[in-house]
Amino acid sequence: MAGTLKKLAMCALMAWGGGAMAQDAAPAPAAEPVKAPSADAVRDTWNYFYKAQGQGPVLVEAKLCTEVGKEGPNKFECTAEVPAEGVKANTSVMVWQSYLVPQGDSIEDLMVQTKQGNVVRETKDVKVKGEGWRSRQWTGVRLGKAGDWTVSILRGEQVLKTFNVKVL
Repeated sequence: MAGTLKKLAMCALMAWGGGAMAQDAAPAPAAEPVKAPSADAVRDTWNYFYKAQGQGPVLVEAKLCTEVGKEGPNKFECTAEVPAEGVKANTSVMVWQSYLVPQGDSIEDLMVQTKQGNVVRETKDVKVKGEGWRSRQWTGVRLGKAGDWTVSILRGEQVLKTFNVKVL
């Protein structure tokens, strides 16, 4: 099931990178040709978007960013990711998320949670709506002290994605 949902979400992003969301900007010109999804993958994506109300969102992509574009072809995209070597203490970062949400659904049980070691430092609610093919959201979090941190995207008790971050 998870593989199918991921395939559906990837198909949606490839086929309809723009969308009707207020956050969406015009897609940037492709640097190289984009592989067309199969007819079955497109049909599955349409069916999920139009008929899967109540089944929840598909987290298509998530990144831990230091910058999100404010204008131009990269508007609302993660333009600078947290480097592998980590970030300095007291750095604010953004958890950039892209979802496929069934049309008309409003999802209110998503959260972004930060932990330093095993200690929960912060939990923030995230809300997304099925208003277009892609619903993007970025949630700011502060990594306040040096050490090993995890930043997780949760839906209820289910962990959708986790990032490990070294804070210097």
